[in-house]
Amino acid sequence: MPFRLLSRLTHTQAVFMMVAVTLMWSIAGVVSRQLESAARFEVTFWRSAFTAISLLVILPWWRAADRAAGLIADDRRQGMLERHWGVLARSKAFWVSGVCWSVMFTAFMLALTFTTVANVLIIMSVGPLFTALVARVAIGQRLALRTWLAIVAAGAGIVYMYGSQFLQAFGQTGVDTGGLVAGSLAALCVPVAGAINWTVVQRGQTHGEKIDLVPSVLLGGILSSLMTLPLAVPFAATGGDIAWLALLGLVQLAIPCALAVVCARSLKAPEVSLLALLEVIFGILLAWLGAGEAPGAEVLAGGSLVIGALVLNELLGWRSRAATPRIQTVDKQPQ
Repeated sequence: MPFRLLSRLTHTQAVFMMVAVTLMWSIAGVVSRQLESAARFEVTFWRSAFTAISLLVILPWWRAADRAAGLIADDRRQGMLERHWGVLARSKAFWVSGVCWSVMFTAFMLALTFTTVANVLIIMSVGPLFTALVARVAIGQRLALRTWLAIVAAGAGIVYMYGSQFLQAFGQTGVDTGGLVAGSLAALCVPVAGAINWTVVQRGQTHGEKIDLVPSVLLGGILSSLMTLPLAVPFAATGGDIAWLALLGLVQLAIPCALAVVCARSLKAPEVSLLALLEVIFGILLAWLGAGEAPGAEVLAGGSLVIGALVLNELLGWRSRAATPRIQTVDKQPQ
């Protein structure tokens, strides 16, 4: 059974699977450029709805395979929702995580309708740095000097990227600066919500709550579709639009989110973080090749500084952790 095979991945298999995951994540931009008439909130509604439907089908099979492999407990006392879909109805952290996922789903697709794929992906890439900051404030995790320097460098790259675009926009007539601002603010909501999500989950785990992120994605899809439905009607999407958005719901969200959790069982956190950055590269390339959305020189320069800061921070952190004795406690470990 394929699900059982996924529970026994080697390190090399997990690396290749994580690369495939980032490639699936990266198709959102180029696919969104193929839509004919679907409006902003309708785009978000259909994508979130198809994500929820996909996970409603996938999760029961997935969790049955995990129980057979001994990865999760086979507790017959669990309710139907918890046993088949992993819903932790009494867990506050589970609900907060679901709300965060719903914000990320909604903000991401809205951002793509306002500004370029490259702008959205580069802003989203600073998620690990936002997570480090939120974890510092919320649960007192100490930040290493390298992380502070990465935050400054990434911030400088984003300021340069957007500053250059705004200067060009103000110097040209007919350029939609409002769309650039709205898209950038919407995109910024994604790493902020993601940082809160990871911090809440980590804090819940330190208090004995084992929160499975895939059911949280299911909850996020349901909440996002319910929130955007009133704003999406009357529907204007063509049959082709709905087919593209169904593809996003299944292939760009449901399947890769589940596979990323599997990869995390065989890969170290820095490896996952570094490989996840491939989404930015793949996403920009696909939008360039598949939709003719070529990134400007200022985007490439500022984005390179952001990605370079993130990669260097993760590599130095990996090296530091490898050289540090294992006796240090989790809440004192630098991010």
